[in-house]
Amino acid sequence: MGVIRKAVFPVGGLGTRFLPATKAIPKEMLPVVDKPLMQYAVEEAYAAGIREMIFVTGRNKRAIEDHFDTAYELEAELEAAGKQALLDVVNAIKPDDMDCFYVRQPRALGLGHAVLCAEKLVGEEPFAVLLADDLMVGLEAQGGPSVLTQMVQAYEASPGTVLAVQDVPRADTRRYGVVDVRGVNQAMAEVFAMVEKPHPDQAPSTLAVAGRYILSPSVFERIRHQPRGAGGEIQLTDGIAALIGSEKVYAMRYQGRRYDCGSKEGFLQATIDMALANAELGPAVRQHIQTLGL
Repeated sequence: MGVIRKAVFPVGGLGTRFLPATKAIPKEMLPVVDKPLMQYAVEEAYAAGIREMIFVTGRNKRAIEDHFDTAYELEAELEAAGKQALLDVVNAIKPDDMDCFYVRQPRALGLGHAVLCAEKLVGEEPFAVLLADDLMVGLEAQGGPSVLTQMVQAYEASPGTVLAVQDVPRADTRRYGVVDVRGVNQAMAEVFAMVEKPHPDQAPSTLAVAGRYILSPSVFERIRHQPRGAGGEIQLTDGIAALIGSEKVYAMRYQGRRYDCGSKEGFLQATIDMALANAELGPAVRQHIQTLGL
């Protein structure tokens, strides 16, 4: 087992950008081809050697817990019908050596507050945070590491807080936590300032945090005592920024692609690309696209 043993998944949001689909279904359970977003994120953490998955949920999120639970009736039906391939797919959702834990976020007070809700389950050890609506595709197709695996490797080489970052258009900085780094052209650079959703004219750079974090447990104390930030919420960015100067904080340019599946455009892009990459569906989807004459 690796040095990062626990992953936190903040999944308490309402998913209002996907209404009416998310009225009764958590946005994290929306499927990209044949797997929900939540499963992609958990599989990424599992591939990075993490075996303890901590879900910070909210009301109407029961489907997430059910997805990673045993479905006795379904499994019995598949076994009786001799559908072993489908039974294997269902059993692979939660490997035997993976543990799932759930804690409620009683009020939607921001990402920082959601992470703070996991404090007692995390304890005094470094941990990962994954935002499920950021679907990250690493180098798996080329036999390389997933994005979180890259981050764990970076942490092992240089212990500290590690943030996955990517370049974004300056006009989009108001949508992200943005870092100012030493070593702008380096794959791994030290962060000496961090701002949540800055105006493009005030952004210290165009390097934006992309939904994957490895955090020090010290961040809990910073979050607990910080005032509300952008949007009146308790921001994780502010808690991380408070660590700068007392602990090392790094920005890591990951290798791979991020799909913003919190937006309809990003969700559709991910669906098309993942369908094209699917060995079974790819040829038919490609043929259909060609018939559109775009």
